[in-house]
Amino acid sequence: MRSRYRVHDSSLPHFVTCTVLEWLPVFTTDSMCDLLVESLRFCQQEKDLKISAWVILDNHFHAILGAPDLGNVLGQLKRFTAARILEELRTQRREWLLNQLHFYCARHKTLSEHQVWQEGSHPQAIRSDQVMQQKRDYIHLNPVRRGLVSLLEHWRYSSAHEWLAETKPVLSCDPWKFPAIIAPRATELRPQGRSQIGVWERGKQGKR
Repeated sequence: MRSRYRVHDSSLPHFVTCTVLEWLPVFTTDSMCDLLVESLRFCQQEKDLKISAWVILDNHFHAILGAPDLGNVLGQLKRFTAARILEELRTQRREWLLNQLHFYCARHKTLSEHQVWQEGSHPQAIRSDQVMQQKRDYIHLNPVRRGLVSLLEHWRYSSAHEWLAETKPVLSCDPWKFPAIIAPRATELRPQGRSQIGVWERGKQGKR
């Protein structure tokens, strides 16, 4: 596996992007998006996956995730959702999409005639709360920047609803606790070269 596809430090949250093969528009119905949401929720409840932000677009999803073995959890998530997506496409009789997923299937994928996801998730470790907020903003504004909606709260499949009044998220995030900023004493020297980063709060999400 190429290094850019690997999670090197599972103690850190990661910004990930999972993309449908050839950017095909798979997630254009509620049933397809709900399928992915339920799979993320299952990993959240059963595989200790922590979710800080997420958005589903027509051919990919972005998320900020963490887990003791994040690379393995992501692999399981993609394998499971691939099988479910193919089932749903057959149910919906979206033959043109099935044909495309078959046509572009990588030759080394010998166990299946179709491929749903591009390889890898391009994980980027988040090492400071400044970067955490930047990635959250990028995720939530993605549908607006692409011209799909005028306001971020108009996009149903996004964690932006977590922080907006009078809205209910489709999938709840795990609370992220930003570190307290304590002013140093005049005689103290602050350590150099280290960024502060918060933690997921325990006991507020847990298994349900």
